[in-house]
Amino acid sequence: MPLALLALAVGAFGIGTTEFVMMGLLPDVADDLHVSIPAAGHLVSAYALGVVVGAPLLAAVTARLSRRTVLMALMALFVAGNTLSAFAPGYDSLLAARFLSGLPHGAFFGVGAVVATTLSAPERKARSVSLMFLGLTVANVAGVPVATLMGQQLGWRATFLAVGAIGLAAIASLALLIPHDHAPAPANGLRGELAALRSLPVWLALGTTVAGFGALFAAYSYITPMLTGSAGYSAADVTLLLALFGVGATAGNLLGGRLADHSLRRTLFGGLVSLAAVLALFPLLMRGQLTAAVAVVLLGVAAFVTGSPLQLVVMEKASAAPSLASSANQAAFNLANAGGAWIGGLALAAGFGVTSPALAGTGLAVLGLGVAGVAHAVDHRRAVAVPAARERVVAAHVPERDGALKG
Repeated sequence: MPLALLALAVGAFGIGTTEFVMMGLLPDVADDLHVSIPAAGHLVSAYALGVVVGAPLLAAVTARLSRRTVLMALMALFVAGNTLSAFAPGYDSLLAARFLSGLPHGAFFGVGAVVATTLSAPERKARSVSLMFLGLTVANVAGVPVATLMGQQLGWRATFLAVGAIGLAAIASLALLIPHDHAPAPANGLRGELAALRSLPVWLALGTTVAGFGALFAAYSYITPMLTGSAGYSAADVTLLLALFGVGATAGNLLGGRLADHSLRRTLFGGLVSLAAVLALFPLLMRGQLTAAVAVVLLGVAAFVTGSPLQLVVMEKASAAPSLASSANQAAFNLANAGGAWIGGLALAAGFGVTSPALAGTGLAVLGLGVAGVAHAVDHRRAVAVPAARERVVAAHVPERDGALKG
C-alpha cells in the first residue's frame, strides 16, 4: 500500500469522527448550551449542509491548484472549524462552526479519491479508493465511541479539540507523504469543470448514489428503536451494536474495492441487490437478539460494498472534471443521508411499525437498481452509437475518393 494512502486515511478518520460524534454528544451539548435536544439536532444538519454546499463549490474554485495543496488547505479548514467548535461561546456560534467544519468534507474525499486512483496501478484503482475510505469506516468502529466517551468524561469541547489534533496530524502526513508534484489539477478551469457535469451519465451515477445510500440511511437512522423496540436490546447495548455496524462497513468497503477492480458494474449491481435483500429481511431478523446483531453487520457490509464503485463510476463519467464530480458525489451521499432519514421517518410516523423504515429502504435500494440499470442502458447505447457513426462517416467519404480516382 502506498504510504500516501495512509495520509488520506488519517484525514478520512478525522472527518468521519467529527461527522458522527455529535449524535452521541447531543444531550451534553444541549444541557451545556441550555437548548432543547431537537435544537441541538440542528447541529447535525448544519454539518450536513456544509458538506452539500462545500463539496462542489470548493472543488470547483480550487480546480487550478495542485491536489496536494488543495488537500492540505481543506484539512486546515477542517482544523479551524473544529477548533472554533471547541471554543464556541454559544449555540449560534457553534451552529456556524459546525457548518464550517462540514465545508471541506466532500471536497477532501472527492479530491482524495482522484489522488488515490493515481497512486496505484490502474487495475487497483477501486482498492486504493477503498483504503482511503477505510479511515471513515474505522472512525465508526473506534473514533466515534472513543470521542463520545471523551466528551462525556472531559466535556464535549475536549472532543472537538482532539478531532482538531487529528486534522493537524493529517496535514503533517499529507505534507510528508504526498509528492510535491503529484497529480496537478487539469488547467481547464472552472468553466470546463462545470461543463463536464452536464452529462446525463454523470447525473444518473449521482442519482444511483442518492437512492442507494438513501436506502441505508432510511433504516440506519432508526436502528436504535428497531434494536430496543423489536429485538429487545437495552439502550446500553446499542453502542456495541453500532460498533458492529462499523465492523461490517469496514469489511464491505474493503470487499467492494477488491471486487470493483475485477468488475465495477457487477459489484455495483450486486451490492444494491444485497442491500435490498438485507433490508427486506430486517422485519424478520429483528425478532431475535442474535439475528438482529447479524442484521446490523450485514447492513454495514451490503451498504459499503457499493461505496468505492459509486465513487469510481462518477469519476469515470466525468473524466474531464474528476475532482468536481467526485466531490459532487460526496454531496450526493449527504443528500442520501437527509432524504433517507426523512423517508424512513414517514414510514414510522404512518404507523407501519418500528421496522418499517427498513422496508422503505428496500424500496430506495430497488430504485437505485433501476437508476443504475438506466445508466447501463445509456452507456450501452452510446457505445453502439459511436462506432456506427464512424462507419457512416467513412462510408460517406469512400464514394468521393473512388470518384476522384476515376476522374
